[in-house]
Amino acid sequence: MSSFENLRIVDNFYQTSLFFPMPTVIMSTLCEDGMTNLGPYSLVQPYYVAGKGYYAMLLSCRNSSNTAQNILRSGKCAINFIDDNPKTFAEAVKLSWPGDKPSEKMPKCKFRLEKSLIEEETGEQRPMVLTDAIEVIECTWMRELDGADKDMPGKLNGYEGPYHDFNGITSKFGAHFILRVDKILMKKKYSDAIINGVKAKDFPPLPVDYGYRDSKNFWFHQKTKMRAELLQVRQASLASVRYAADRADDKVKFTDDALETILGVPRVFLPLVLKGCVNGAKENGVELITAEHMKIINDKRSKEKNKK
Repeated sequence: MSSFENLRIVDNFYQTSLFFPMPTVIMSTLCEDGMTNLGPYSLVQPYYVAGKGYYAMLLSCRNSSNTAQNILRSGKCAINFIDDNPKTFAEAVKLSWPGDKPSEKMPKCKFRLEKSLIEEETGEQRPMVLTDAIEVIECTWMRELDGADKDMPGKLNGYEGPYHDFNGITSKFGAHFILRVDKILMKKKYSDAIINGVKAKDFPPLPVDYGYRDSKNFWFHQKTKMRAELLQVRQASLASVRYAADRADDKVKFTDDALETILGVPRVFLPLVLKGCVNGAKENGVELITAEHMKIINDKRSKEKNKK
């Protein structure tokens, strides 16, 4: 006998049939007249995280929404992560009513806006970002994927097929956007924590909404106390890492002390780590990688990460 109840799956199942923890963000997009529109979203998540040469987020939304129509038109957006102050969340909820035009809702909006960092640096017109956001991801829609480059704005009563599988207009009333990450912006307090080492007190107060909503309320959770759980450390033997390293390249080799620095790397990621080390060595004309070289490679990666 199962200990669970079988709940019926219906439209918007993440809201009607589940308690599903999600982020609450504000998407900023460019209207046709150049005004920045703001809309709250939860169906946003990392999409391409490694191995593609670029990184991307995924947004799922109604294709008739102001956000979707603006992305179809300009391809530019910013994902603004707000704090969990109840007043902030209440302001986000005010922006969520379907059908409100930007010209109607934006003059009443209390969120402060500032110019995009990309626009400041390049002059390219971009949607503004929230001044009081904790962090922001500036993005460009990758309209060339899945043949979505022919999808155009203007159809507010539903799109007819055929539909794309994963990018652009994906159903009569739905859309998915693969958004290339152009810049990650973060307030100094939190970027310093990431660079210098994060402690429990350093985590920002980001709201989590639970998907479920009734006819009256949105529900969200405020940050309380962060708890750390130690990662399992499973070190491979030097012999097994040596076996993989000797086959990573026919010219570049590793000393034992170099390999000892990566004994804790999970086996599934070891080929990728070794390949990165080999590429770094070749760029610097090195054919025997030592522990000192490994430190230089790691320091270089840290600096590149911080620049991004």
